[in-house]
Amino acid sequence: MVAASRRTADIFLAIVGLAIAIPVIAVIGLFLALQDGLPVFFRQVRVGREGRPFQLLKFRSMRVNACGAQVTSEGDSRITPLGAFLRRYKFDELPQLWNVLRGDMSLIGPRPEVPRYVSAADPRWRRVLAHRPGITDFATLLFRDEERLLAQQADPEQFYREQILPAKLALNVEYLDRRSIWSDFKLIILTFRYSFFPSTLDATSVREAILSR
Repeated sequence: MVAASRRTADIFLAIVGLAIAIPVIAVIGLFLALQDGLPVFFRQVRVGREGRPFQLLKFRSMRVNACGAQVTSEGDSRITPLGAFLRRYKFDELPQLWNVLRGDMSLIGPRPEVPRYVSAADPRWRRVLAHRPGITDFATLLFRDEERLLAQQADPEQFYREQILPAKLALNVEYLDRRSIWSDFKLIILTFRYSFFPSTLDATSVREAILSR
């Protein structure tokens, strides 16, 4: 019953969000096309609920045909100037409202990973993959400065795999164990807040706000 209610809310909010965001999406798409050509969207295979793969949609923030590491550090030379702006304020995630409408994703849920980082043998992953992935989650909010952390490492991909990803999985499991409609609502509000004012984020305050009953 709760799952059905969440899905109904996802559909409604995704439709409303897309309707409101259409002018913004159009303007971003136009600027991306003028600055760096087509395509304006980036598609990548991610692992969804029950391990099913799907194509996640984002605004393209890197140069056309850019290749390299699966993780992105602050100052990555592949990122365009406009792309850096989109990533900082999370505007690159707007097209994922379409993924929500399609049923690939939810507004709130563990962020989907690329297949190479997912291990179905890990009980934490099995717990996470039992849920529809989301545009935002508790771990993503607390790791708002992930790209800055990666930029400080000699091997960003190894650091992500061995340090950040296990920490995110633990946070996801912690959130899922205590999840409620109220915590989802607070998470949406805080995601909006820190998307526009990322430098004001305080991890301790966020944890207390999200997990308090």
